[in-house]
Amino acid sequence: MPTLLYLHGFASSPGAAKARALGSALEPAASIVVPDLNLPSFAELSFERMVERAIEVAAASKPDVVLGSSLGALVALAAASRASVVAPLLLVAPALGFAQRWAKRLPPGEGPVPFHHFAEGREIPVHRAFFYEMAAIRADEAPSQRVVVVMGRRDETVPCETVREAWNGWVESGRLAPGSRYEEIADGDHGLVAHVEHIARVARELLGI
Repeated sequence: MPTLLYLHGFASSPGAAKARALGSALEPAASIVVPDLNLPSFAELSFERMVERAIEVAAASKPDVVLGSSLGALVALAAASRASVVAPLLLVAPALGFAQRWAKRLPPGEGPVPFHHFAEGREIPVHRAFFYEMAAIRADEAPSQRVVVVMGRRDETVPCETVREAWNGWVESGRLAPGSRYEEIADGDHGLVAHVEHIARVARELLGI
């Protein structure tokens, strides 16, 4: 049975609505593995720990496809850049340009920054070290394996124009594998929960089911 590794986004969890809906859409034809990336905790989030966890789970589950949602897409790209993940990538609303956007939005001061964690259903302060760490990473480069990007034109969190521009840069780099493509959903928001069946169709294609 083919396996899909799902990497959730910022302030999310393995129990996120999109992950659950996708699992229902794919099973029993495929299995879905969804690790918790709130490491070491949401309050002390570390991108490096997230990537390490993704690599660890990929080594154990040997996925046929890796789906990264929002920040999880950056985790997938970072893991792929280390040649640790070789499966095709499905990047849903990838948080490209994350560091630059949040650097402008952080409130003044040195203390933690409160965010609503959807799984917890409450506000949790996140240490600023995470955002400083993100500002230093380079996870926006074109992957070498086949990649499909699915983006909503009405994304309220990640500007569609930013992702489209990054994709065009990937195309110009000449690094994209055959079969790679970019898709936009006209009425899609950042969550794309209403478009899980569209995402599932792409996942089935990549999984070969």
